[in-house]
Amino acid sequence: MDVRDQIIVKLKNSLHPHSLDVSDDSHRHAGHSGNPSGGEGTHFTITIVSNAFAGHNRVSRHRMIYSILDHELKSGVHALAINAKTIDE
Repeated sequence: MDVRDQIIVKLKNSLHPHSLDVSDDSHRHAGHSGNPSGGEGTHFTITIVSNAFAGHNRVSRHRMIYSILDHELKSGVHALAINAKTIDE
């Protein structure tokens, strides 16, 4: 299972999202710090809608996601762009 698939599985199992999109943007960061070789699996954009975020501010929502993806962040994922909303938002 590649890193993108691992991210999807973990977020689905933890946050039970109404919708989830995870895109690998690593190719756009080739040669930058955290992706010097231009490989995949280092930079991602996550757009997630889940009622698990109700009552949480933006920073708290991001911390929830960072906690869920702790292993990935410690083993190769360099950057996450996160858009986390509730169904009502």
